[in-house]
Amino acid sequence: MSDSLEDRLQLRDGRFLDTYVSGPADGPVFLYHHGTPGARVPMRAIEHSVLQRGLRFVTWSRPGYGDSTSQPGRSVADAAADAEQILDWLGVDRCLTAGWSGGGPHALACAARLPGRISSVLVIAGVGPYAAEGLDFLRGMGQDNLDEFGAVLEGEGSARAYLEAARPNILGLTGPSVVEGMSGLLPEIDRQFLTGGVGDDLAANFREAMRTGVEGWLEDDLAFVKPWGFELSEITVPVYLWQGSDDLMVPFAHGVWLADRVPNVTPHLEHGQGHISIGIGSIDRMLDEMVSTN
Repeated sequence: MSDSLEDRLQLRDGRFLDTYVSGPADGPVFLYHHGTPGARVPMRAIEHSVLQRGLRFVTWSRPGYGDSTSQPGRSVADAAADAEQILDWLGVDRCLTAGWSGGGPHALACAARLPGRISSVLVIAGVGPYAAEGLDFLRGMGQDNLDEFGAVLEGEGSARAYLEAARPNILGLTGPSVVEGMSGLLPEIDRQFLTGGVGDDLAANFREAMRTGVEGWLEDDLAFVKPWGFELSEITVPVYLWQGSDDLMVPFAHGVWLADRVPNVTPHLEHGQGHISIGIGSIDRMLDEMVSTN
């Protein structure tokens, strides 16, 4: 198994992406889209499960996070072009892809726009589209998220001010302080999972995301409240969707809405699970299902 690799990839338009690659050089690629905010620093529980199955773990910081060049005005669909260039850089024709939370729509974008490169998609507590018929986007979110999206919906200036005010607290997060810092977004089951290494990894991921500023977070949030730039009907590959009923970050209704509308979907709408508990506690089941059908 190869050592992990961190590198900066220059894209055709001159932008740079911070990447992270680990696992066997000849293993099938598992292309992972982090949450919002987030960065290339891996959640080791997920990375370990991926590597256990002989897959190569590949991720990157989306534009504006860490040292990845910002891309103002980007849409969710724009992630597909970046993903394609990462696959070209790796010399890989096809891959599995997955997205957790804010990464979910970006993984779906890859499925829609890169059907020849994507074998299947895993969506873990993925965000649904804003202003979609039949989905109340904000209903069921914890207060912190309601405040955040309230600012976003007021416009870019209000959103930037809100995120800038939140940044110092995020930069100061440690594993032990994550639960207190995110208290308004955590049901009890998620609090139980945010101990030890999981809390440490989430704090490290957040700190890297915010290290150079709020641009990535701002660009993600603005992209979520406008059209994604692709249609779900474009998706032709298998999709595995997991969502917990007690999630206060991405409410259960988002998973139900997507499960009803994404083509070729196998839904797992899990009662009693939260945002963290389903992403960490169910990852082995997720990957076993995904790998066995590819």
